[in-house]
Amino acid sequence: MATNTAQSAVHAAPHLRRVLGTWDLTWLCVVAITNMNLVPVVAAGGFTTIWLWLLALAFFFWPQGIAVIELSHRFPGEGGIYLWAKEMFGDFHGFMCGWCYWLTNMFFVPTLLFYLTGILAFGGGKQAAALAENRLFFFLVSLGMLWLTVILNIRGMGVGKWVNNLGGMGTFVTAVVLIGLGVFTAIRHGINIPPQSFSPGDWDWRLVSSFGVICFGLVGLELGPVMGDEIRDPDRTVPRAVVWGGVLSGAMYVGATLCLLLAVPQKDMTVIQGVLQAVDKMTAHTGLVWVLPPLALVMMFAIAGSTSAWISGSARILFVSGLDRYLPRIFGEIHPRYATPHVALAGLALLSSAIVSMSFIGASVKEAYTTLLDLSVLLQMLSFLYLYATLLAVAIRGGAGYFSKRRIWFAALSGLVTTTMGGLVAFVPSHQINSIWIFEVKMVLGCGLFVCLAAFLFRYYSGRKRELGRP
Repeated sequence: MATNTAQSAVHAAPHLRRVLGTWDLTWLCVVAITNMNLVPVVAAGGFTTIWLWLLALAFFFWPQGIAVIELSHRFPGEGGIYLWAKEMFGDFHGFMCGWCYWLTNMFFVPTLLFYLTGILAFGGGKQAAALAENRLFFFLVSLGMLWLTVILNIRGMGVGKWVNNLGGMGTFVTAVVLIGLGVFTAIRHGINIPPQSFSPGDWDWRLVSSFGVICFGLVGLELGPVMGDEIRDPDRTVPRAVVWGGVLSGAMYVGATLCLLLAVPQKDMTVIQGVLQAVDKMTAHTGLVWVLPPLALVMMFAIAGSTSAWISGSARILFVSGLDRYLPRIFGEIHPRYATPHVALAGLALLSSAIVSMSFIGASVKEAYTTLLDLSVLLQMLSFLYLYATLLAVAIRGGAGYFSKRRIWFAALSGLVTTTMGGLVAFVPSHQINSIWIFEVKMVLGCGLFVCLAAFLFRYYSGRKRELGRP
């Protein structure tokens, strides 16, 4: 198995250009992990969700960083999480891991596009307010932004990385402005938060769904190594980027959630325009209303960068699967001029376009957004079970690595437990869902259908490889 992977990497490497340095990967981590669109979804659960953030940072995010650094050190090359599972457990499990990983993003990318469209509607003032629930408006703008992002990435990682970098900077600026306004408002008007607001005593069982969203929001450190053959000096670049990206992302998430809760009452929180809603409220009586339009523009750059990061990372999984002949060979094609996996990128865009179209069946914009997000959480947790299982296998086998054996054991076990919890609570409907049974049907059928399809495709293409006598 390892020989096949090595051969794929050898064939792929001459065609892919090493253009990513430490800060490219750092901003990639920031823009992939810190999605401001997830903050209102979590903050809608109230101040008690801060405890969920701290739990996830300690027992999911930190172990994730250890896993990414350790596994990218032991198994370098294009494919990242797909490659790691394949090296440790064989072709089938590598394919299933990679399938869940890239498919996750096909559900997640539409939520990013919905959020970007919601920013447009909110930033347009009263004239555009009616567009916030206009499904045709969301559909057309989402598809337009999706294909623009894909075209830029087809032009090359040298072009696409600047979309990612601008997105990372936009995310950082958005978080800093939100946190800064929160501090300014607290100094000027004081903080009136009863201590019992943080108490888990009045816990609402439906809030546990927030834990899955939080774990999902902290995914992204593994995205850089997915592009392993496009990183300069990966042994040094990956650990540095993981540390910087992780610290920045964790601080921005917790700070932004607190400031959002300070600005907007829990009952008034909207999941699609929550951040701009908070900024609007905090600037209404301070003379800083002018901040809103430029911040909306910055947030649009941030969302565009996040969309670009996840599409480009997912395309590399399809690309390597095409090289390994577990998906149609055409997915392993390289653009003759731009040296990018253009077929994989276009294929992802087509699938994501179909998901955007289907997501509105029997649902409002708000429910479509929430359901897509929960499906993303479930599929992502499945791929991360492979990540931590691979790390556990490394701990059992031993051998020289980047971290001590004790730290690897901690990361593997805590990661497995929190990932399992994050996947299970994805089935718990949040308060944004009106029809619980429709939500559960979509979750079960959506996940089951795509996992069964993956198993069928693997069996079919494995049979074809054997018929053709290929390894």
